[in-house]
Amino acid sequence: MSPAKEEEVQPLSKMAATIDNSNTVQATKKKHLGIPEAAFVEDVDSFMKQPGNETADAALRRLDEQYQKYKYMELNLSQKKLRLKNQIPQITQTLEILRHMQKKKETTEPMETHFLLADNVYCKATVPPTDKVCLWLGANVMLEYDIDEAQALLEKNLSTASRNLETLVEDLDFLRDQFTTIEVNMARVYNWDVKRRSKENLLKSAEKS
Repeated sequence: MSPAKEEEVQPLSKMAATIDNSNTVQATKKKHLGIPEAAFVEDVDSFMKQPGNETADAALRRLDEQYQKYKYMELNLSQKKLRLKNQIPQITQTLEILRHMQKKKETTEPMETHFLLADNVYCKATVPPTDKVCLWLGANVMLEYDIDEAQALLEKNLSTASRNLETLVEDLDFLRDQFTTIEVNMARVYNWDVKRRSKENLLKSAEKS
């Protein structure tokens, strides 16, 4: 390859790397859609010149408001995560029962089970082979399905719930990073204000003397 061609390849490689990085950033933004990313305050002097940051107390109040919004998001996501962690084992258990019923539906042998009458109250039941089941869909709604349809529905629900749980875990990790960024920003603004006051006190002392 001639030197001229080598010079042409290098910029293309850099361009490809830039595009890859841009795509990664866009994917991250889409991934955590609805959760704004906290900007790290690198230059405190420039930050304090922004509108609304007339004093350190005002800037710290704004940062604290942002911090509390993240806390509120964390609470909502944690509640959703808890619901999913309770829901997934229930779906899994129901699927196991359906698979057992699948094996029994082609036989004449009845299935011995325990039927839930009320909280912590069960009674023994004998269920004849069947190809129909009823599923609670929520809001006191129950629908009858073929076992095959019910199994397909629950497998889809399990896959969706597992995927949503993974997303929630990632979103919560992302939120914790934003907490850290805001905490560091608040520390930097506070330290900046301490240094500013120290300089003012030194100047006042020098003027008096």
